[in-house]
Amino acid sequence: MLKTQAQTFEVPPVLGDQSSLYLNRERSWIQFNARVLAEATDERNPLLERVKFLAIFASNLDEFFMIRVSGVKQQIAAQVQKRSPDGLTPSEQIAAIRRVLLPQLKRARALFLEELVPKLAEQGICLYNFAQLNEQQRSALAAYYDQEVFPVLTPLAVDPSHPFPLISNLSLNLAVFVRDSEGEELFARVKIPEVLPRLVPLPDCTEHPKEVCKAKNCFVWLEQVIIAYLPTLFPGMEVIEAYPFRVIRNADMEIEEDEADDLLQTIEQGVRQRRFGAVVQIEVDKAMPKPIRQLLLSKLKISSEDLYTVKGPLGLADLIALMKLNRSDLKDSPIYPNIPYLLRSHLSIFAAIRQQDILLHHPYDSFQPIIDFIQTAADDPDVLAIKQTLYRVGNNSPIVAALMRARAQGKQVTVLVELKARFDEENNIIWARALESTGVHVVYGLLGLKTHAKLALVVRKEQSGILRYVHLGTGNYNATTARIYTDLGLFTCRPDIGADVSEVFNFLTGYSRQRDYRKLLVAPIMLRERLIRLIEREMAGQQELGQGGRLIFKMNSLVDPQMILALYRASQAGVQVDLIIRGMCCLRPGIPGLSENIHVRSVIGPFLEHSRIYYFANGGQEEIYMGSADLMQRNLDQRVEAIFPLEDPPLRSLVLEGLLETQLRDNLRAWVLQPDGEYVRQAPKANEVVVDSQASATMYCHSGEKTDYLGLKREEVSLSRNA
Repeated sequence: MLKTQAQTFEVPPVLGDQSSLYLNRERSWIQFNARVLAEATDERNPLLERVKFLAIFASNLDEFFMIRVSGVKQQIAAQVQKRSPDGLTPSEQIAAIRRVLLPQLKRARALFLEELVPKLAEQGICLYNFAQLNEQQRSALAAYYDQEVFPVLTPLAVDPSHPFPLISNLSLNLAVFVRDSEGEELFARVKIPEVLPRLVPLPDCTEHPKEVCKAKNCFVWLEQVIIAYLPTLFPGMEVIEAYPFRVIRNADMEIEEDEADDLLQTIEQGVRQRRFGAVVQIEVDKAMPKPIRQLLLSKLKISSEDLYTVKGPLGLADLIALMKLNRSDLKDSPIYPNIPYLLRSHLSIFAAIRQQDILLHHPYDSFQPIIDFIQTAADDPDVLAIKQTLYRVGNNSPIVAALMRARAQGKQVTVLVELKARFDEENNIIWARALESTGVHVVYGLLGLKTHAKLALVVRKEQSGILRYVHLGTGNYNATTARIYTDLGLFTCRPDIGADVSEVFNFLTGYSRQRDYRKLLVAPIMLRERLIRLIEREMAGQQELGQGGRLIFKMNSLVDPQMILALYRASQAGVQVDLIIRGMCCLRPGIPGLSENIHVRSVIGPFLEHSRIYYFANGGQEEIYMGSADLMQRNLDQRVEAIFPLEDPPLRSLVLEGLLETQLRDNLRAWVLQPDGEYVRQAPKANEVVVDSQASATMYCHSGEKTDYLGLKREEVSLSRNA
């Protein structure tokens, strides 16, 4: 018998032991990245978009090694024998990761070399190897090398007086062998400069036939240029051979906050140390001879299981640079974000929010109203205070500039900057210091917890008294990512929600021990407990009425065992459970007697699905909660999260019908999870209307007029297109 907080249930015999209840987390992540790779193979996507997806696949994989693989390796080093929920030891997980990744890497390389490179050349975007270049191009490169490259190169000898250098994380390097005048072979390392473009532009291919190359944009790989001119770095030596290699290190910082008197200083030190964490992977070209591979493994103190050999250029994440080319014919059509009617029709954003709650769906709706909200508050003489959480802000943030201006105008400004936002620590340190320099009250959150909630509070003096205006979101206050992530944000001045947000800030900045809130579900205080209670309410309603129980959860990841067990119980009670999960899912759907009422799908498209939505049918009294929390242990137990209700009935209908139900009908971008953990891509059946939930989902605008995200009349928008 498996026991949970509410009840017990039998494990169906088909599953055997408890570990069979769960899919492996790491394998599930690898499958997510395989779905990203599938977008690169999909010929329905424009060519440069396919290249972009390949670059994202490679970048995702780098992060996977830096965070997930490094974590499993730390368990092995600490001789941890605890098994994962699906029953694997850390050593078994590492072996399984390699076994699944190797064929995936092979497919990615074949796609790049055999399909994308030739297709790019057909479109006048040539990615050459140095050996393919003509004399005109080599002459131009020689001048570029002398003027731009040679001055920043630093060859490092490795011999008894020169120890093997520290290889920084994600750096691309050359392993070079040279021979001196006495015939002795020596080893050196040359780092490929990150300050120079990896893809070096070439002059027009005037000597290539036009039918082969249109000669619009031609590039060669920087490391190949450096290899061609290596003799200039080793005068008096004979360069025997040189091969690129790339190192990935553990980049997950562990901070002992109890001993960190100055968290800001500790984070700064951790960011610097990240470059030299333990090595978890080395990537080399297949052409590298075995003796050189063994030398690198020995010097880096890693084993052959950490060595990955690939064909062609290393570090394909750098291909993202091609998206900067002015080739709109090879990219998705740009979208022109909508400004909701209410925000276009009022002189004051505060007047619009007083009239009704306003929902934004990015990137289809513009991020500009959020910027306007903070900027207007900064300049409004009736605004007394602004409080905001900042997790990933981005560069040149207009929101941060507005907060500093508000403080300069005498307003009370409090900002919680999450210094531990992974890979954004350095940027957040810069903003924290800038905010502090202007007198903004900057806090760094609670001991042992990350603050992940997305909250902005404006306190304004009005004729009727003090009124609180609030923005709550599922995504970061980042204007750049708001153009490529799908997120939801709510403007409201409901007194109960405003009071809750005030108390969350008191919890973050003071000694508040608030245990319950009027409307918000707050982690780590009671979010887990309340979500389970809402699931159990759905079960009770289903059992009493015999029908109608339904849950629709949209999130990035479902990993938490307790939440998975709660969903299994709901399925056993007859509740229909639809899960839209972009990334990791450790739940097994469709198992008779356990999860036959659970369906799981993943939507992968031009925009990164990032919003989290929790829908409860509640016997016809529908409830929708939204926020930034996934169903993972870290979100429920180790982060400050705030899930907020969507209380306006038209907005609930908008989210249910225009977003959730549309994604459940998607037959172009969706993948459906099978009981064995495999995903099957959906395809339109004969004569079936094609539904691409990102391209053509429709929603009701805030004025009540039916529009799509781009402001077109619904009657003018076709949900069909050729598959």
